[in-house]
Amino acid sequence: MTTFGEAETEETVTCLHLTFYHPYQDNKMVFRGLNFQQREQVRADEVARFGRDSSACHYKLMDTRVSRVQFSLQFYRKLNSSEVSFEIKNMSKKTKLMVDQTELGYLNKVDLPWKCIICFGDYQILAEVQEGESMDYFETHLHLAEVPILQERYLPSLQPVPENCLSSSSFPSQGKSPTEMDENESW
Repeated sequence: MTTFGEAETEETVTCLHLTFYHPYQDNKMVFRGLNFQQREQVRADEVARFGRDSSACHYKLMDTRVSRVQFSLQFYRKLNSSEVSFEIKNMSKKTKLMVDQTELGYLNKVDLPWKCIICFGDYQILAEVQEGESMDYFETHLHLAEVPILQERYLPSLQPVPENCLSSSSFPSQGKSPTEMDENESW
């Protein structure tokens, strides 16, 4: 029996969680080429490509409006550091790629933030990096969102709700707008 102090420690693996959404994902089945809910290992020296060309891309999007290779993700180690990261590169000549608020044209690349939203066309992808130690490979874990990622995560409500739960339409229209009152005053 091995004691806790003698047990070998297992090296953790960096995992890139990608949650996909498309408004017509059920009707057009654009994600039928992706393997959801199962982690996949990718060697560190490989480039993870996403697009519609099955011979060039490991992650296939079944949509004629997607470029042959839409974008790529490269795993790398930062200079003079043990920290690993990903860079994302737009491989589409026709479609711009948004990474949070950064717009990438053809062949532009940036470091992938630890949590961000990637958008192109009608596609929304939430990318979340779970840190690990392995330098030999990383894992991808794909998920499918039921609701738009932008709506779910970032967009504020379009209709503010007043503190007293009365909308402005509840006030009689007398040519005046409602005035602010002290909470101790009564109507």
